[in-house]
Amino acid sequence: MKDVLAVVLAGGKGTRLEPLTRDRAKPAVPFGGCYRIIDFTLSNCLNSGLRRLLVLTQYKAMSLDRHITLGWRDYFCRELGEFVDVVPPQQRIDEQWYQGTADAVYQNIYAMEKERPKHVVILAGDHIYKMDYSKLVAYHEQQNADLTIAALKVSRDEAQSFGVMQVDNESRVVGFEEKPTEPKTVPGSDDECLASMGIYVFNAAFLFDELCKDATLPNSAHDFGKNIIPSIINTRRVFAFAFLDENAKTQAYWRDVGTIDAYYEANLELTNVEPELNLYDDRWPVRTYQPNLPPAKTVFADDDDGQGPRKGEALDSLVSHGAILSGGIARKSVIGPGARINSYAQVDESILFAQVNVGRHCRIRRAIIDKGVHIPDGMEIGYDHDADRARGFTVSEGGVVVVAKADGLLSTS
Repeated sequence: MKDVLAVVLAGGKGTRLEPLTRDRAKPAVPFGGCYRIIDFTLSNCLNSGLRRLLVLTQYKAMSLDRHITLGWRDYFCRELGEFVDVVPPQQRIDEQWYQGTADAVYQNIYAMEKERPKHVVILAGDHIYKMDYSKLVAYHEQQNADLTIAALKVSRDEAQSFGVMQVDNESRVVGFEEKPTEPKTVPGSDDECLASMGIYVFNAAFLFDELCKDATLPNSAHDFGKNIIPSIINTRRVFAFAFLDENAKTQAYWRDVGTIDAYYEANLELTNVEPELNLYDDRWPVRTYQPNLPPAKTVFADDDDGQGPRKGEALDSLVSHGAILSGGIARKSVIGPGARINSYAQVDESILFAQVNVGRHCRIRRAIIDKGVHIPDGMEIGYDHDADRARGFTVSEGGVVVVAKADGLLSTS
């Protein structure tokens, strides 16, 4: 993998995840208590032997840059030619923001050519999954392909949000449509489609040529799915690679957490007795930045003192380091680093980001509380959606209440 360069696209706005993306890029949104979404892609790279990484950022990238600097630089040795470099828009070629996925890569073509790779792996930094990219590269070389696309079977309804492929008996791509309204199904099934995961392996020289060609087309959206791939499938060797899950579970795990409800469900799944995503697999570890915090702590186990029982406990929950359950109860929740649940408070089926402080006698249900927010004593969230909206909180289609850092409650940066 020494002649392979990985390019991680991490510049999307993540508008469907607002208000969680008001102050951070989507790949920097916390996940599973102590992780960030991008940690899964970066961990896949490291576990796959990919040690030359360019992370292309754009919108609200400060927290993402800080996270990678603090948590990821030590895994790579620059003297051995290893690196993870965060690359903001350079405007070396164009003075505009990135116009599409292909344009984002094209505008950084000098940084890629400088490394002289044989292959370029292009990845998205905003999905949750485990995958060995070295197997993808090996398949690409075996097929003598110009481009290989990682593929996942999805339902016909889901396929409308993906690039949908048709392949022949040798897995060569013979058709491709980006987000079709009437997606074509795989042979033998009326409800399954073969979707692109947005994971590509290109021969480097071929990629650079195609990017330069596409950049000159005035009507192009400069996007891999809309433009590059459809333009080459009839003339070049383009293959699909079936997703091989490294999650050590019977069902393949891949999640697009691009909406509040999808993000919420993916987090809450982790509290199950046997969650579909295995975070405890030493064979395929998920790495992240771990701040120097003490162990999580529970305080008080009193009998009823007239205000109700005061117990510091967590049931069916993930509790991150530095968290304190000071006489409060968390049930089926994800508690972030340094969060605190004070006496008589109840937190049910909720996600607390780092340093959230839940005041005494609060009741919180089916909510996401952003970093550093202080919930005043006695406040109820998630029990009356009209009242939640009146306070300025966001309520998703699925009834999840999101309390952002700027919603009028005391918060830290």
